[in-house]
Amino acid sequence: MIQIQLSNITLVLGAKRIFENLNWEIQTGQRIGLIGANGAGKSSLFKLIEGEHSPELGGSVTRARLISTGYLPQHPELDPALTAFDAAMQGNPRVAEVHAELERVEASLGTPEVYDNERRLQRALERQHQLIEEYHALGGDSYPARVRDLLLGLGLAEGELTKPLSVLSGGQKKLVGLARLLLVRPDVLLLDEPDNHLDLPGKMFLEKLIREYDGTVVLISHDRYLLDAAVTHIAELEDGKLTVYEGDYTSFMADKEMRLARQEELFQIQQRSFARMEAAIKRYRLWAQFNDKFATRIHAMEARLARTEKIDKPTLSRRRMDFQINGWRGSNKVLELAGVSKSFGAKNVFADLNEIIWHGERVGLIGANGAGKSVLMKMILEQESPDAGEIKIGPSVALGHYAQEHETLDFNQSALDAVRSAGALSESKATAFLLRYLFTYKQVTQKIGEFSGGERSRLQLALLVLSGANFLLLDEPTNNLDIASAEVLEQALEDFVGTALVISHDRYFLDRTVDRLLVIEAGKLVGYPGGYSDYLGRRKPGL
Repeated sequence: MIQIQLSNITLVLGAKRIFENLNWEIQTGQRIGLIGANGAGKSSLFKLIEGEHSPELGGSVTRARLISTGYLPQHPELDPALTAFDAAMQGNPRVAEVHAELERVEASLGTPEVYDNERRLQRALERQHQLIEEYHALGGDSYPARVRDLLLGLGLAEGELTKPLSVLSGGQKKLVGLARLLLVRPDVLLLDEPDNHLDLPGKMFLEKLIREYDGTVVLISHDRYLLDAAVTHIAELEDGKLTVYEGDYTSFMADKEMRLARQEELFQIQQRSFARMEAAIKRYRLWAQFNDKFATRIHAMEARLARTEKIDKPTLSRRRMDFQINGWRGSNKVLELAGVSKSFGAKNVFADLNEIIWHGERVGLIGANGAGKSVLMKMILEQESPDAGEIKIGPSVALGHYAQEHETLDFNQSALDAVRSAGALSESKATAFLLRYLFTYKQVTQKIGEFSGGERSRLQLALLVLSGANFLLLDEPTNNLDIASAEVLEQALEDFVGTALVISHDRYFLDRTVDRLLVIEAGKLVGYPGGYSDYLGRRKPGL
């Protein structure tokens, strides 16, 4: 059954045409991953479905009768005065409504005007039965426990449930927004990057929710692992066109590469055929001067060319960020943790950590949110001091830091000034350098504070190149990158002559880049060889 149908949709925002004559059918039970480069129009497509944008004349968005949708934007708007728990509890207002009406009906049963009137008493008892059934279906008295379990499963800490939203991070507010939607359980869920800011347990919890959701789910995500684990279809928005494929992300990419290769082959065959026909027409024009019968052949051949459906030339390789980190050899022993301990008040974060990272290693650092990953990174950067033990950096090691919240950037500075300062470049060379990172001429002189998250991420990577570092400390480097940019980063790390320590919840990225994992478990570092999938296999019971 078609739940939502988009027909001949054209959307223009300002002077930019986002897409033209786009068609899409969202059907019952599908779990669709909507992918595309940053700026392709994915969020705009959701807003159009929700009625926040209107298509140009001639296009239409049609919903099946009585279909409900739930939309999670990238930055949900919630009452900052509410606690996380109370905001989530209000996610399904019907629970409170049913409970209040049930109390009113039950109170009325003891009144003379109802109790002494057989017909009114019968109606009240029937209504009480209906309300009790609906209340139990919604979770009933276990509803608060269900809300709490959902918030904890998504990654909020117990102590954060009672904090007002005003003191929580943007990522934590998004978890509350997601929980509210999941409690309402609309027919169609529209989720805009729901996995951002989730730790690894939270991502696994989200995957399970999406796979088992009794309805339809459309999610925008750059998490390729999630797109492999949870979706049934991939919808790619590219150059204003939507292509839908049945299967997961890996299957989609294999199929796309084959389709592009086949299209290129057919395009070249058709071009050779056209060239032969045009050469023949040219000869016939010469011969027609002496024999009129060739004029008939020219007309027939021109008509045949006009009738032939032209095969578009496929775009086999699109412009990507030009990211290459040169690095250099440096010390053999890059980092050593010797008996490192750290506490904050009564909370013990680490106790007696001992670890060595050698030149050339790609090491992933993972653990639940709050486990201490960022604290360890700050100690290596000398932004925090250990309570005991020593952190030793090799004598010929230069650190390069990528910050998750982009705090290494000056938001009042322009991208041009940031690059010129970091690399001692002329204005023309700095501009050319930024263009390699997909910035436009206009953006070069804009303040960094005006950039999107993805643009700030690309700028941080650009500055990392100029730093000349041979030991990279990367904190969630793929969080705001589209899939194409994440793949460029993966290739750059593979070619990097140096060492990298990466905090990441991007499991696909970890599989592609790291040699081993350090997992923070109960204040200790536990090592596992290989990437995330290798670690997950070893963590299964019996392995």
